[in-house]
Amino acid sequence: MAHLRRLTVSEQTASHLRTELEQGLRSGVMPGVKQLAKELGVDPKTVDAALRQLQHEGLLKGQGQGRRWRIVPPDGQTARPMRIAILEYDPPARTEAVTVELHHLLLAAGHSAFFTEQTLVDLEMDAARVRRLVRKTKTDAWIIGAGSREVLEWFSAQPLPAFAIFGRREGLPIAATGPDICSTSVEVTRHLLKLGHRRIVILCRRDRRKPGPGKTEQAVLDELAAHGVPTSDYNLPDWEESPGGLQKLLNSLFRITPPTAMILDEAPLFAAVQQFLANRGIPVPQQVSLLCTTNDPTFAWCTPSISHIRWDTGPVIRRVVQWAANVSRGKTDLRQTLTPAEFVLGGTTGPCAGS
Repeated sequence: MAHLRRLTVSEQTASHLRTELEQGLRSGVMPGVKQLAKELGVDPKTVDAALRQLQHEGLLKGQGQGRRWRIVPPDGQTARPMRIAILEYDPPARTEAVTVELHHLLLAAGHSAFFTEQTLVDLEMDAARVRRLVRKTKTDAWIIGAGSREVLEWFSAQPLPAFAIFGRREGLPIAATGPDICSTSVEVTRHLLKLGHRRIVILCRRDRRKPGPGKTEQAVLDELAAHGVPTSDYNLPDWEESPGGLQKLLNSLFRITPPTAMILDEAPLFAAVQQFLANRGIPVPQQVSLLCTTNDPTFAWCTPSISHIRWDTGPVIRRVVQWAANVSRGKTDLRQTLTPAEFVLGGTTGPCAGS
């Protein structure tokens, strides 16, 4: 009987990556060697050897020293470079790590990716204004960051391919990806309830409240109701989206029946609320627990640490690049994916005072 040959670590790595490539789980260009090594739990030399093996098999093509390996489409279809317009949520989003990496990988894959002059915030999330922007923009495909239900419904009905990153895309015929904030927010709510909190307020932007609560916000409200906590506009308040409007809301919330816990949808909102509480002499978490539903690089510098929700941005970025590769080969791709998210317990949440 012939002896079975044991695969080396590099051969096992190549086999794993080969399967991903053949199943279309990666497209465009491969991540860098160091990033792949971290992702797969092997050393960079092993990854480099595996990539060279896949190049020998014709699955990858080198682009020169210091550049990432281009993925050769497994079905033999010719990909065409596309102009891809990126319509971001707000101006700061253009400098976030996810957006910068995505833009870089789309360019590396041969596409002409560019940011629109105006963002959704600039357009006030107005579908009519978005339509006017789309009509005057020459592009082959769209990527929309954190779009409202109305905006994404409009994009999903258009002939041009569109991809939604985050946003209220559930149930729409549009390709999309994002973290599973909904499930993790339910976990957060249960944690706060166990700590004795009942007056829990969700603070988020208008597009997460209108025309009705988003999936995540509704899940939190449902969890409160399931534990016998009556819910109302108090738990998901409406407010004017401006510094003055936020201050007016916070003054109102903390006037008579102040919340004992607040779930804040964005890092800027977290910072604004934290500053408000500090100015009022309200200690965190002794009187109010705070939690942010997104991660932010500044959190790593905070003491006490910030309670927040985090996720791996890699799968989100790869999904968008894969979609672009599919569309560039003439494929229809409307698949929606979710990336697991994790609740990181920090020093800004604690037991409800008096519980």
